[in-house]
Amino acid sequence: MKKVILTVAVLASALSLAACNSYDPGDRAAGGALLGAAGGALVGAAVTGRPGGALAGAAIGGASGAVVGAATTPQPGGCARVGYDYYGNRVCLAYY
Repeated sequence: MKKVILTVAVLASALSLAACNSYDPGDRAAGGALLGAAGGALVGAAVTGRPGGALAGAAIGGASGAVVGAATTPQPGGCARVGYDYYGNRVCLAYY
């Protein structure tokens, strides 16, 4: 049960910090790598109970976090929310 609670806590903290990066792909990759490595190390240590599991989790989490962080960089000035006007035309309701 402790492993489940720890895993949920790690994922919740990672998700809460995920939006704290800028629009620069390099910054987002670095932030994603840090968050992924920290979360992967905690989950790897909790699941295996060994230092090797923590290292493997940190490596896998860091690599995947960097890729996901760089790939999800929003385009500045883009439309954050699309809606429709009275005539059915698409309009931008909120910008980045």
